Amino acid sequence: MKYEALINKMTLEEKASLMSGENFWNTKAIKRLNIPGIMMTDGPHGLRKQGGKADHLGLNASIPATCYPTAATLANSWDKQLVEEVGQFLARECVSENVSAILGPGLNIKRNPLCGRNFEYFSEDPFLTGTLASAQVTGIQSEGVAACPKHFAVNSQEHMRMTIDEIVDERSLRELYLEGFRRVVEKAAPQMMMSSYNKINGIYANEHPHLMNEILYDEWNYQGVVVTDWGGNNERVAGLKAGNQLEMPATNGITDKEIVEAVTDGNLAETILDEAVDRMLSLVFTTHAVAERELTIDLEEHHQKAVEAAKRSMVLLKNSAEILPLHPQEKVAIVGDFANKPRYQGAGSSLINPTQLQSPLELLEKTQLDVVGYAQGFKRMGGKSKSLIKQAVELAVNADKVLVFMGLDESSEAEGIDRDTLELPDNQLQLINELLKVNQEIVVVLAGGGVLELPFADESGVKGLVHTYLAGQGSAEALIAVLLGEYNPSGKLSESYPFTYGDVPSAPYYPGREATSEHREGLFIGYRYFDTMNVPVRYSFGYGLSYTQFAYSNIVRTDLSVSFNITNTGKVAGEEIAQLYVEKADTKIIRAKRELKGYAKVRLEPGETKTITINLDEQAFAYYSVMHEDWAIEAGVYRIQIGSSLQDIRLETTIECAAKNESDEFNLDRYPEYASGNIQAISDEEFHKLLGYYPPAALWSPADPLGMNDTIAQAKNKNWLGKLTYGTVMLVKNCLTIVKQPLWANNIYFVLNMPFRQIERFTGGKVSRKKVERYLRWINGNTK
Repeated sequence: MKYEALINKMTLEEKASLMSGENFWNTKAIKRLNIPGIMMTDGPHGLRKQGGKADHLGLNASIPATCYPTAATLANSWDKQLVEEVGQFLARECVSENVSAILGPGLNIKRNPLCGRNFEYFSEDPFLTGTLASAQVTGIQSEGVAACPKHFAVNSQEHMRMTIDEIVDERSLRELYLEGFRRVVEKAAPQMMMSSYNKINGIYANEHPHLMNEILYDEWNYQGVVVTDWGGNNERVAGLKAGNQLEMPATNGITDKEIVEAVTDGNLAETILDEAVDRMLSLVFTTHAVAERELTIDLEEHHQKAVEAAKRSMVLLKNSAEILPLHPQEKVAIVGDFANKPRYQGAGSSLINPTQLQSPLELLEKTQLDVVGYAQGFKRMGGKSKSLIKQAVELAVNADKVLVFMGLDESSEAEGIDRDTLELPDNQLQLINELLKVNQEIVVVLAGGGVLELPFADESGVKGLVHTYLAGQGSAEALIAVLLGEYNPSGKLSESYPFTYGDVPSAPYYPGREATSEHREGLFIGYRYFDTMNVPVRYSFGYGLSYTQFAYSNIVRTDLSVSFNITNTGKVAGEEIAQLYVEKADTKIIRAKRELKGYAKVRLEPGETKTITINLDEQAFAYYSVMHEDWAIEAGVYRIQIGSSLQDIRLETTIECAAKNESDEFNLDRYPEYASGNIQAISDEEFHKLLGYYPPAALWSPADPLGMNDTIAQAKNKNWLGKLTYGTVMLVKNCLTIVKQPLWANNIYFVLNMPFRQIERFTGGKVSRKKVERYLRWINGNTK
């Protein structure tokens, strides 16, 4: 151990004290041994350092900080250098505020587009996720600040997130849900990692021996500290044994005492505690120097970086008849509430107080465009208004082109709650339909953190479509540059856009409503399903338009290196994102048709040609063998495909690979339902065969008594007291919705989903465990 001499000077109580926080954001100090505490804050797309009362839900104000584009937005840039630079800028703001660790990036895989926190995650693809997250971690840690990738692992839904049991087979776990984390650990060596709230195959993530001891520490050789998500500790000693060193936030010494008792009673080897303390000391002493540095940052410089990141991440989805870019002196009508009050970030623990913010409306009015007026068009939080639509239609009649700003409002995407639908609100769809009756020259500007159904993007619908995602405080400046052609859009989708939600492979299984969430779709999420099963999509993975055109030529493979040329054949400079997919020819096993294994972004002047080289490794051809407990390669020919998107392949070559750990465990004839593409109706028999065990019931048993790991949401199944408790919480939530307080209303779900065990810890013992147990006896009908 690095700090063995110092640890030997510590009492048992002092060692245990370092395993939990001093308060909401700081670790504990031991002054007599000159061990400092450090401060952590939320991220991951801006610094959320609260100056007053602390919370983990984004409710109370934080100090002003640069709000960069969210991970879902940055992922559309496919630009590792840009993402690394954003990480560096984030870290510099941490240094300026004496913050030693920022809680991000988030890199959970987007299993389903309804997940309410997808705006914080990069992609449905683990390769893209892993490479971009590694870049951000590298950037953050280059300034001496610790990065903290999260949430490890399989945090696929917000509903019941603190108790839900994610039932997933080992191969899908490895290839999809852990692969991004593996790349980050091995490529970027993060100093921290945050465990997720949920269970995985029956065991809470933060105390999961297979996930933590066997994979994270033994296989990946992780050297950092694992911290719980805030309030995410279940059994403290079990978590410590699994390698979850730090519990946050503070519990007023409640769980420290549990550690001391476990060591005293012989239920926890003190050597395990010593190793955990050694890791904590390494983190503290490495990052505490941040608090001693004096750094004054140029907030305008940081704002311009936010603008640049937003520009490079916006996606042009449709541009019929070259309706964009706009031309000077064109008469333009501006419609939509989001033009005046931009939607630029999500909600919850990543809610940033931006240093500055402008609206698209005020910037458009300063351009050479002839802005004929602005109309709100619709009520932001839903609800019909004939007068608002009438005003918009009257304005559109007198315009050459109409810019319509639409999207998801603040109540639609937030930590703690999943979306109900992929549809835009009815009042926005009605507005578009009425506008199309009087003016066909319409450009829609979408704002939102993820996938939407876009019926107006049909051939007979709007002519232009720009998706800004949630582009941060520089979104307005970036958007104007794109609309006017001052910047040629280069973003491409990091997730697939289905025509309807019913096309999504996990739709019949998502979310897990009560006890479990079964991943019956297995490997087939996102493009791995749509492409393999030939299901048409609105916009494919990797899709995005430009104001210029690119030609591909001259592919050459040398061993595991692939080179090719790209030429800008258009009239303006632009950036192209070339994508490399690997497809196994004549495969004999269950697998996706092809998978992303490389990409490169290149800028080209008109007529310019550049040679791109993408290097592969053995992992590009591998799948996970459960039988061998190792990665395997199916022997045979693999197609290496280069394209502008998944559905726009331009070049192809091949390579032949030898077998490695090959077996028949995933042969097509062993899983006929998966092989036939019947992914949305997998039987119990075939899913259980894939899992290798019979999972518990998906729903709660209302007759079972409630315990400390159950939630207030379950109290509705009990006596009058339980029903009253649940009803009161829901009444508060509904009242907050009525008075247009979506952030507070959504976060009531945090209370509903919180296990009873956390009440004592979150209140620092003010509501004791005995009181909680007494309440549980009452609602279970036991008055003794």
